[in-house]
Amino acid sequence: MYKIVLLRHGESEWNALNLFTGWTDVDLTEQGIKESKNAAKIFLKRGYTFDIIFTSVLKRCIKTAWIILDEMDAMWVPIKRSWKLNERFDGDLQGKNKVEMAKKYGEEQVFLWRRGWDNPAQPIPESDPRHPINHRKYQTLKKEEIPSIESLKDVEKRVKSYWLKEIVPEIIKGEKVLIIAHGNSLRALIKDLNDISPEKLSQINIPSGIPCVYELNNELKTIRSYYLGDPSEIQNAIQLMVDAHKFTKEN
Repeated sequence: MYKIVLLRHGESEWNALNLFTGWTDVDLTEQGIKESKNAAKIFLKRGYTFDIIFTSVLKRCIKTAWIILDEMDAMWVPIKRSWKLNERFDGDLQGKNKVEMAKKYGEEQVFLWRRGWDNPAQPIPESDPRHPINHRKYQTLKKEEIPSIESLKDVEKRVKSYWLKEIVPEIIKGEKVLIIAHGNSLRALIKDLNDISPEKLSQINIPSGIPCVYELNNELKTIRSYYLGDPSEIQNAIQLMVDAHKFTKEN
């Protein structure tokens, strides 16, 4: 049996403002910092240690990792960053308020953009400052790798390739792996670990800052999964997402 830990980054500034975030490189809020420190306390209390951490190239993930390692007195643990673990790229929605978009386009349409499997929103042109082709951190990528918009199906493709090429070899070696990513990149990974259908995938809610352990069989499929922490706090965090499922602070 193998064991890995998945963690959605702490609350970001645009989570707090209820904006579509995507690849926008926003920072953690004070609440997000608190969530990251709390995750570290849980790891210490439960006796968890890590040999390697995987994150996206977005600072809300990287800072979550830094805070956790600092709190655990383990800053020496290597962090591998990849754009393939980034949040879904939201195209023209990026930076816009979710409630305002729902008023303009309808709740059903916005829900499809946010949680649908193959329902991308409007792309943005390369001349738009929000387009990742204009950002230094993506200049080493091939042009065809840089999206103007993504669906969850697109996210799964890149996450799966990174999982198989970079993360799986570390797991098989017996390394203790922590993956810190985003709502949609984690959702894409969970789809493959649990063999979840695209239709049911939209129902998965991943609260920020709460570690989730996955125990995997030899085929790296889920035997069981469970959150770490106070059960009532975990349930409250999940319920908050369910209650406001269409326009929660998602990305």
